[in-house]
Amino acid sequence: MRHQLLRPLQSTVTLLMFHRLTHNRFRPGKMATLGSLNFDNLALRSLPIDPETQNFTRSVKGACFSKTTPEPVAKPETVAVSLPALRLLDLDDKESEKPEFAEYFAGNKLLPGAETAAHCYCGHQFGYFSGQLGDGAAMYLGEVVNSAGERWEIQLKGAGPTPYSRQSDGRKVLRSTIREFLCSEAMHHLGIPTTRAGSCVTSDTKIVRDIFYSGNPIRERATLVLRIAPTFFRFGSFEIFKPLDRMTGRGGPSVGRKDVLEQMLEYVIKTFFPEIYEQHKDNAQERYLAFYREVIKLTAQLVAGWQCVGFCHGVLNTDNMSILGLTIDYGPYGFLDAYNPDHICNNSDDGGRYTYVKQPAICRWNLEKLAEALAMALPVDLAKAELGLYDEEYEKSYMRRMRNKLGLLRKELPEDKELVQSFLDTMYQTQSDFTNSFRCLSRFRLPGSKDADDDDDAVVEYLLTQCSTADELKKSMKPRMDGRELQMMMMLMQMNPDLLQQLGGGHMRLMKELERMEKAKELENLTREEKTQTDKAKWEVWLSSYRGRLAKETDGLDGESALKEFNQKRVETMNASNPRFILRNYIAQNAIEAAEKGDFSEVRRVLKLLETPYSDTVDLGNLATSSQSASSASTDEDAGASSSVGSSSQPAINPIKGCAGLAYDGRPPQWAAELRVT
Repeated sequence: MRHQLLRPLQSTVTLLMFHRLTHNRFRPGKMATLGSLNFDNLALRSLPIDPETQNFTRSVKGACFSKTTPEPVAKPETVAVSLPALRLLDLDDKESEKPEFAEYFAGNKLLPGAETAAHCYCGHQFGYFSGQLGDGAAMYLGEVVNSAGERWEIQLKGAGPTPYSRQSDGRKVLRSTIREFLCSEAMHHLGIPTTRAGSCVTSDTKIVRDIFYSGNPIRERATLVLRIAPTFFRFGSFEIFKPLDRMTGRGGPSVGRKDVLEQMLEYVIKTFFPEIYEQHKDNAQERYLAFYREVIKLTAQLVAGWQCVGFCHGVLNTDNMSILGLTIDYGPYGFLDAYNPDHICNNSDDGGRYTYVKQPAICRWNLEKLAEALAMALPVDLAKAELGLYDEEYEKSYMRRMRNKLGLLRKELPEDKELVQSFLDTMYQTQSDFTNSFRCLSRFRLPGSKDADDDDDAVVEYLLTQCSTADELKKSMKPRMDGRELQMMMMLMQMNPDLLQQLGGGHMRLMKELERMEKAKELENLTREEKTQTDKAKWEVWLSSYRGRLAKETDGLDGESALKEFNQKRVETMNASNPRFILRNYIAQNAIEAAEKGDFSEVRRVLKLLETPYSDTVDLGNLATSSQSASSASTDEDAGASSSVGSSSQPAINPIKGCAGLAYDGRPPQWAAELRVT
């Protein structure tokens, strides 16, 4: 068993977010060197800093930042860089080739103009208030203002201990850093708002990690990622003012400091929401309410984007929610393979709090906690009265994206919501691959088109290759608890159900396990042929409904040329909304395993691939030779079909394969289901 491991339209407001500055300092459009980045560290000038300069674990009161310094690592080595991300800083591409690049972005040397600090914040973790958390493994380096007037905060994650590290060493390892580096860039190129990653630098410094908390620690390479965003302020940044929580007995370190709360609000609104600041400059309460409304909208748009590409965050705590509506803090994330609304990507989420289908509701809950955190400056009732906006914005953004994914461009009909849901239901019932099932729908022809019947049959046959086989379905239902744990929980359910409820979602875990056991029993005699026949019937029913909805799209189109023109637009929109490539867990794992052996080429190859996730033609540049030689390797027979469905007008797309001989756009191999991220 292996271990651990269109573009959808962003709102105008979100796009503007990356072009806002309070203090624009425009420079000529020439590129910068490592020694000439244009630092302007506004956050440290604007917000209170902890007066204590010694680096030890402590409660930090009345401050937003604590000064700290990265700890050097031995023999830093660059694993990979994202040139598009580094260009945000005006950094010349050739700078990443210099020997000192790894020294700077391993924390061994400080960039001229940088000031290192750690941010203080709190958070609700898995529904409970945890008190002070803070940047225990990340360090602010400063803010770079580029020649376009954009302000970008840069951080090193994994740079060593800070006052917020608690019992941790403040380090990150190669596997987790590669995952964050790759996914940050993958999400950006998918069109989902996100923090960016500029570099991944590893070292010979070894740190001890017990991956699965099993008592079997190993020594791993300390590795750092350069993170880039307009700001890393989050919901939890405002929770440092939270009074004592009755359930956990914890409070924020700056309880009662209304002056600091208002200082933070003024800084955040003026810097990142200048239109709101100007519009409501004479009324603080209206200013704060308008800010909260904007955060609601950005958050709703963000989670709608996640749902439409099948992304599961895994740890949607309030300290992992950006005030700018960015995806932030990539830990145990995952993209859906076979569609399952109850998919849990975080192996530590025993209670299933952060399943895929719950993400919209959890983000709304987190917004409620943000409203409570602002209570000294903005009445809670006034703020929470605005939460209906979240539901409206989410529904609007989600359905807009889904209509693009299904090619419904001319009309918005009430029945569309049911069509989307029935597609998801069919994927769930057949255990079909989320990404590939959506992608192939662009091959489904408009009613009345030439050769439509043949093409439709090809789509059905392809969809069947993306469904789980009978054996795979049975295997997915195997018990997740060992017999002793199951017996213990059954006893608790009989003798002390309240205690069971408190044991990390134990009651829900038990119910899910019993459901799996019942389902497994139902599947005992299911044959491959029966599964295929049932799946085919289900897909034919849905495609019939889809064909009927597409017929309504063509109402009013006169002549073959109008039909052809609309179909071309429809196909282009669908293929720009349904990615061909996503960062599946097994793709990341193969890159990690190669990197742990000293071969970073697969990390770089995957990064290059993810820069064009919607493309049928991929140019891997100077990485192509390695990829082509790998593609001739024997493939895993369990990987499912990897070639794309073809049609009379659109030929099948040849698969691109990685270092293990598996197609990047194929259905995952069976062993991928065993990967666990904690």
